[in-house]
Amino acid sequence: MAETTPAKPLATYDPPVTQDPPVTLDRREGPYGEVVLRQRGELFEIIANGTFLMDTSDGRSERLLVDAARDALGTRAHPTLLIGGLGVGFSLARAAADACWGRIAVVEREKAVIDWHREGPLSRITSEALADPRTVLLHEDLVAHVLDAPDTYDALCLDVDNGPDWTVTEDNGSLYSPAGLAACAARLNPGGVLAVWSARPSGDFEDSLRNAGFSGVRTEEIPVARGVPDVVHLAVRPA
Repeated sequence: MAETTPAKPLATYDPPVTQDPPVTLDRREGPYGEVVLRQRGELFEIIANGTFLMDTSDGRSERLLVDAARDALGTRAHPTLLIGGLGVGFSLARAAADACWGRIAVVEREKAVIDWHREGPLSRITSEALADPRTVLLHEDLVAHVLDAPDTYDALCLDVDNGPDWTVTEDNGSLYSPAGLAACAARLNPGGVLAVWSARPSGDFEDSLRNAGFSGVRTEEIPVARGVPDVVHLAVRPA
């Protein structure tokens, strides 16, 4: 794609896998339950309500989430991007390392996660991306933002759960419902791309995307060391 630049080393931060026991760095109770940041050797892990969400051991699928959305947009000049979920920051770092993107909005509902990136150990992954003038970090609930925000985007990259079939909180399930997918389509400009990260493929979710009026529905797989591959579900709002 025109003006695309190679990812900076910061965007591909992949510490070595370690067997060290975890050390809790921070534990907070928020409006959605408990969130914990743990360190295991050089790795960092985010745990929500006792459920493992993500760590810094790889990041390929989080980067693919952004790259696949960009590629599906074709040659659109400086497309706008919404990243749903800051997580460990791989998706944001990847987007900010790519000159093709225009405005990059990140929605994160957990104040603790934002703090870990702004002034904590996860800043090593996202400090440059958060300083990028294109980046806007929004402390909001993603479901509420998708339903109520007036802004529209060329791409929505969503990574707030372990997938459409395995949500972190019950409220997040509404994001993958017919009404939630219709709201996602409304947040997209014509021809815009919806990309959804998942820890496993979901044929039912592909059907839901088609039933919601999306076209070009497909799934890209990312092999993992054990078990089923991570995937990115992709769909296009018809022009």
